[in-house]
Amino acid sequence: MMRLTARLVPLAVAAALLSPLALTGTASAAPAHYPCGGTPPDLDPAQGTNKANGANMRTGSSTSCPSRGLAYLSNTINYHCYTLGQDGYSWTYARNLSTGYAGWIRDDLLRDGGSRIHCPS
Repeated sequence: MMRLTARLVPLAVAAALLSPLALTGTASAAPAHYPCGGTPPDLDPAQGTNKANGANMRTGSSTSCPSRGLAYLSNTINYHCYTLGQDGYSWTYARNLSTGYAGWIRDDLLRDGGSRIHCPS
């Protein structure tokens, strides 16, 4: 939960600073939720591992989206980017290099907290 707080505080400050821009139609800096089936580009060369054995890799950044597969403790995960889900948690889109599955994993299930690069809106 510490990682979530660390991301929300800067985003709240950014949102406050950008609010006049949002009124003029300029894009927001906050990473957008990806709906079920949403696949972002691979922007992050980082890799990591999860801390939960059998973490779901979902089709969108929400627990309401179906799982595409599981990531286990021994699997290496290739990060693409992160976003904020509708549930308030941050999520990383990643490819499991051991199984080939790709999907969204909640960042609190990843050892290093996931990607540091925002997914495009």
